[in-house]
Amino acid sequence: MSNPTDNTARSLRELPRDIQPPRDLWPGIEAQLQAQAPARKPAAQSKWARSRKWQALAAAAVIAALAVGIWIGRAGYLPGRAQGPLTASNSAVRSPYIMGARYNNDRALLMKDLQAKLAALPPDTRAKVIASLQTIHDSMRDLQAALGRDPSNALLQELLVNTYQDEMRVLTAVNEAGNGAEGI
Repeated sequence: MSNPTDNTARSLRELPRDIQPPRDLWPGIEAQLQAQAPARKPAAQSKWARSRKWQALAAAAVIAALAVGIWIGRAGYLPGRAQGPLTASNSAVRSPYIMGARYNNDRALLMKDLQAKLAALPPDTRAKVIASLQTIHDSMRDLQAALGRDPSNALLQELLVNTYQDEMRVLTAVNEAGNGAEGI
């Protein structure tokens, strides 16, 4: 076990507090630190500068990876693919981006009974839905025209996809309202 005659302290709390150290070491330590300070500053600054360079390179790598990810994610909307022959009927709304077959099928199903579903709505609701759809279609036309001039603009691409989603939301709400569900 422990030896009662052992004077070794096992923690700092066991040391007596009233004994002062024989000399103050701080002035000597402080003088050594000040003597070394000018020699150490350039090394510290160059290390900091190297660190900033690595941070800048890392940030550039992250941005490049993000750009590649967005590019890959947009692969379904490749510019330059034609949507059929250019005629007078489709020239105003021709887009350089193709929506997927699933979107086109779902949209066709919702558009099939749209007029009948709209007729079942109250007149004020019908007017609001028609105005919303017209605004969405105008936005699509404007975004597609802008993308025709600047096909690599990611913001315009995202806005166009969001507009397609808005149209699907309105068409789905009209379809559900026409099926006897709650109102729009």
